[in-house]
Amino acid sequence: MLRWLPAPLKALFVALAIALNTLTVFVAFIPFALLKLCIPLRPLRVFADRCLTALADAWVRVNGLWMSAIERRDWQISGTDKLHLKGWYLVSCNHQSWADILILQRVFLGKIPFLKFFLKKELIYIPVIGLAWWALDFPFMRRGGKTLSSAAADMATARKSCEKFRHIPTSVINFVEGTRFTAAKHQQQKSPYTHLLKPKSGGASIALGTMGELFEALLDVTIVYPDGVPSFWHVMTGRMGRVLVTVNKVAIPAEFIGEAASRDPQYRSKIQAWLNDQWADKDRHIGELLGR
Repeated sequence: MLRWLPAPLKALFVALAIALNTLTVFVAFIPFALLKLCIPLRPLRVFADRCLTALADAWVRVNGLWMSAIERRDWQISGTDKLHLKGWYLVSCNHQSWADILILQRVFLGKIPFLKFFLKKELIYIPVIGLAWWALDFPFMRRGGKTLSSAAADMATARKSCEKFRHIPTSVINFVEGTRFTAAKHQQQKSPYTHLLKPKSGGASIALGTMGELFEALLDVTIVYPDGVPSFWHVMTGRMGRVLVTVNKVAIPAEFIGEAASRDPQYRSKIQAWLNDQWADKDRHIGELLGR
């Protein structure tokens, strides 16, 4: 174990581990990505997708190894015992740190299918990572959805992307707040919640409107850092501290599912009200966990 190393050496070790892990998995991705690109037959595509997902899971496992090597993990996790790898899930979570993604990937590894995000189309051009996201069929959105016409275009783009998810179990994650929580953002928003920013319905509306009938449930995840929200440096140097993760399996109302439902003029406002109720419960739960 490397917990005795000084912080700069831990950070160097982690940086090298991440780089080597990412490069190795990326090289292994190439033949399967080319197979998907050049021979778009469904049986071969499903085979390639399973291989790519296995490689992505291996990347997550290696990240878990270096995290355990530099810090004694003190994570308390509840609510993951009745999940399975053959289901489709929509995952919703509060967002405080870039460490949230590493934690979610590790918590759900072997519990549900590999987590996928809705991404801005510009991110596909990021070296190495952009190609990996494309190979894993992460949905790339072309517009911002700020007007009715652009929202409709978002929905059409997402529906086309999500058609690929019908052939292999998939988990789609949505950080409902849209950005990481900070005290400044909380004050600027005048958020009605003590520990959260206001939830946004855009991502959930797109996911439910395009592939809602596939989702077994919404997994409402709450992450709490009792010792303080870890920074990039804290994670790199093994000072993440305690992590509390609660997973609630929530049934998705039938009125939110399907293309016809998404045409309802009140569709997003209904989902917004649903999310607001969840966020009120989540805010109370965070207060209880923090003893405030």
